[in-house]
Amino acid sequence: MTPTTPVLAVDNLSIDARTPSGLRRVLEGVSFALAPGETLCLAGESGSGKSVTALAIMRLLPRLALRIAGGGIRLAGRELTALSDRAMREVRGGEIAMIFQEPMTSLNPVMSVGAQLIEAIRAHQGGDATAAARQAREMLDAVHIADPGRRLAQYPHELSGGMRQRVMIAMALSCRPKVLIADEPTTALDVTVQAQILKLMRELKEAFGTSIVLITHDMGVVAEMADRVAIMQGGRIVEQGSAEAIFLGPREAYTRDLLAAVPRLGARTGLAGPPRITSREAPPRPAAPAEPVLVLRNLRVDYGGARGWFGRAKAGPPAVEDVSLTVSPGETLGLVGESGSGKSTTGKAALGLVPFTGEVVLAGQPIAGLSARAMRPVRRAAQMIFQDPYASLDPRMPVGAAIAEPLAIHGIGRPAERLDRVAELLRRVGLSPDHAGRYPHEFSGGQRQRICIARALALEPKLIVADESVAALDVSVRARVLDLMLELQETMGLAYLFISHDMAVIERMSHHVAVMRHGRIVETGTRRAVFEHPAEAYTRALMAAVPIPDPRLRRVG
Repeated sequence: MTPTTPVLAVDNLSIDARTPSGLRRVLEGVSFALAPGETLCLAGESGSGKSVTALAIMRLLPRLALRIAGGGIRLAGRELTALSDRAMREVRGGEIAMIFQEPMTSLNPVMSVGAQLIEAIRAHQGGDATAAARQAREMLDAVHIADPGRRLAQYPHELSGGMRQRVMIAMALSCRPKVLIADEPTTALDVTVQAQILKLMRELKEAFGTSIVLITHDMGVVAEMADRVAIMQGGRIVEQGSAEAIFLGPREAYTRDLLAAVPRLGARTGLAGPPRITSREAPPRPAAPAEPVLVLRNLRVDYGGARGWFGRAKAGPPAVEDVSLTVSPGETLGLVGESGSGKSTTGKAALGLVPFTGEVVLAGQPIAGLSARAMRPVRRAAQMIFQDPYASLDPRMPVGAAIAEPLAIHGIGRPAERLDRVAELLRRVGLSPDHAGRYPHEFSGGQRQRICIARALALEPKLIVADESVAALDVSVRARVLDLMLELQETMGLAYLFISHDMAVIERMSHHVAVMRHGRIVETGTRRAVFEHPAEAYTRALMAAVPIPDPRLRRVG
């Protein structure tokens, strides 16, 4: 029988932000309880208050910016808001632990993995270094890291993203906390590693009896993991209940909108291509096959291996080997695979951004061996949209100037004409021309990605390489950006090389699909052929790893 006393109770929690114009309420009356051994998911769009709630529970709110305005937080009946900083340090890590979204920024880059684990264990449990080292090794083994003895001596940059996240989980659980808070722990991971991490968290929950607060905007992950769900919007919990109740009978329109925005694998079964988004007239298809906008033949990219004696580079496996692809006007080629498979390198090589061997033909022009000057007119035909829109924009440059910059570089139009073009592009991507004078930090993540799309369209390219362009966006914003890209393709005849590790997004966007593994293409075909009749076991494994947004179909193992 479930004990009546929750292990964690948040009661009417309210938080204020300090602004130049005074205090502004950012969290209002948040209440929930976490039972022993339970997984509660806090779900909602970016900015809904999920992470602020977690930081308040951990007492990690930045004091100059945020303050708890009211309410209580009790851990096993103990009021955390009343504890001194010293007492809270003992609670934090020992009784309640947190895993952050990006493990590379959470781990110390100049300390070995073992040193960081040992430090955490000794800080909360005491004991000698030998016993702590033995426990650190046991924890790496518990999170299924192979050869834990060798990994303890390595540094964070020597591990993959999935392995770094496993180290963070090992560190968080090393002191057997009552509660584990996981803030978007799988957002940056590809689908197969995500499945492994979710399976690991379920196993460790059973092994250690830990209760979990899982923060995510991925409703597929919510369906996979949650016993109960709390939906957050605008700093409030608008709906909460069991996973089955939320997914099968949501009461709130906002919850229904979140669920409707989730791309579902198999939703395009039986259909030839992406959905039509606009009713406006699309450009007529040519009667004869059009000349491809991008052709890759026997593409190979070598980054060089590790350094040996006297700094000489030792030969390592190529990042991309023997890749041949074709992208036609008005169509999307989806390039999918795990992290490290060579997808992004292929996209960069297609634009001549990294050295390569083989043949790349861009808008009818072979680009191998072209000088930077000779490449400039060719670059007008192809542009790139990157995963992180904030890192793609100069924080000191108004967005209007950023959009106009390609026009100025290529000497297109007079200044007044460029301003008109910027206003037109902003309208085209669903923003206001008045936004041109604002800076990147004044926009949301989805708005910044729209700005990057506008910038990519400035030169009227024939091809856009979209490299994980929606991976960092929450589910509803992602749906709107994907719809925008489909509409632009229909009305402008754009071709996309669409790079992603999300199989459901690839299925939604693509006419043709290429699956990459270890730098090689292992399967290609039409969207229907690849998704409805996958030939390769690897492709089937990628599809099987996609979380299904239905708690009745969650994986048991």
